[in-house]
Amino acid sequence: MQRAYDWGTPIELLTPEEMARADLLAIGGVDGGGYRLMCNAGLAVGREPVTRYPQATAFDVLCGPGNNGGDGYVVARLLHEWGSLVRVWTDGAPRAATDAALAAADCPVTVAPLADFVPSPGAVVVDALYGAGLTRALDGAALQAARACNAAGCTVVSVDLPSGVSGASGVSLGDAFAALLTVTFFRRKPGHMLEPGRRLCGETIVADIGIEGGVLDVVKPLAFVNSPLSWRHSFPRPDPDQHKYSRGHVAVFSGGMISTGAARLAAMAAARIGAGAVTIYSPAAAIATNAAHLTSIMLRKIDDASELRAALAARAPDAFVLGPGFGLGRPVRETVLSLLRGTQKGVLVLDADGLSAFRDEPEGLFEDARRSRMGLVLTPHEGEFARLFPDLACSDTLSKLDKAREAANRAGSVVVYKGPDTVIAAPDGRAAINANGSPYLATAGSGDVLAGMIAGLCAQNMPAFDAACVAVWIHAEAALRFGPGLIAEDLPGMLPPLLGELLAD
Repeated sequence: MQRAYDWGTPIELLTPEEMARADLLAIGGVDGGGYRLMCNAGLAVGREPVTRYPQATAFDVLCGPGNNGGDGYVVARLLHEWGSLVRVWTDGAPRAATDAALAAADCPVTVAPLADFVPSPGAVVVDALYGAGLTRALDGAALQAARACNAAGCTVVSVDLPSGVSGASGVSLGDAFAALLTVTFFRRKPGHMLEPGRRLCGETIVADIGIEGGVLDVVKPLAFVNSPLSWRHSFPRPDPDQHKYSRGHVAVFSGGMISTGAARLAAMAAARIGAGAVTIYSPAAAIATNAAHLTSIMLRKIDDASELRAALAARAPDAFVLGPGFGLGRPVRETVLSLLRGTQKGVLVLDADGLSAFRDEPEGLFEDARRSRMGLVLTPHEGEFARLFPDLACSDTLSKLDKAREAANRAGSVVVYKGPDTVIAAPDGRAAINANGSPYLATAGSGDVLAGMIAGLCAQNMPAFDAACVAVWIHAEAALRFGPGLIAEDLPGMLPPLLGELLAD
């Protein structure tokens, strides 16, 4: 059986500032202090290119003036000791009496100015110029080196993060190195996970350089890589004593007669993810259309507020999906606010039209969400996010992670900010960046399936934030395994084997 995940991969994400704190905490607990950690880092980086690229004619190590450059000097020394042809190019000497200065002094390779660097055919470039803490665009010789390497299609191995990429946001601050391999230390940074940083990193390896995991108890990071390791503790498992309603009941609001498919996709996804009962709330005009396509999914006519109140009084669902195919010509706001104000339990997953309906007055939605006893999950893509949070969407200073966190805090809701680097954020500051995004999910209806999956997990008493993380990961994993030709209807059928793997793990 294919394993769903490598359980040994670290999941915590550290901002550059948090990583700096971790380094300082670690230095006092390591013999040799910071220089020992630097030597460990250089060893972790150096063994990768010499192993992966035995055909390399030479290694060009580009060193900056800080600790990233210090790692580069260690790499150059080791490659030289191992018998490789090494050239070192520097963008400024390290400050005296620093660990980087010690590394430069220990490196026997002659140093040349970075301004003289020209990529050579067959050589591997080790980019040790500037790491995750860079907050400005590359300029001067570093900028020219990045442009030259990218134009020549060089094999680039980056130390910590490709120079020119922000460790906090993944944004390319100007021209940046495009690496085939990036070796970082202890834990990844948001810049490794957020686009375009993820793409510019190539393959990212997290190396153990001797920093003890206990420093995380002091740093207390709130961001992590979305993976089963982060939520397996709350993953729902069937109980022999359960019946269909105790396994969770989901209600999905349907659109009109010619807009029913989205609701059925969400409903089937909720059922496949494990909800024991799923009901489509359908307007009378769409009852026949929905009935013709449903078998295990129940159907109930809901045309107005009184029928909705009667349905909730008869058997209140544990989770709702509202928005997919619902239609903006219908009373979306009234239905949403009625649920938030009148329902005493459960979770509402708001997607598509359910989000767009509040574009002119999102604060009313947020205020009701903060007061409600009901949980709320918002699942916007880029355009929908901009409609609800226009000031956040247009900010040039906030990363996608920061935007999702602020949105969740403002809305009092879990926010699933969708995209190739989907971010899931909770009002308390926790956030996860998804690592297994798939381009095959760029197909009509895939978001409806995701909304149904989140509701199906919430209905099984999974906390809303965890449920959103699980659904996003499984949704993407299902698409990756199906591959080319995927359409939204394929996704629910991909869930059972994945659930089997997760339950076995």
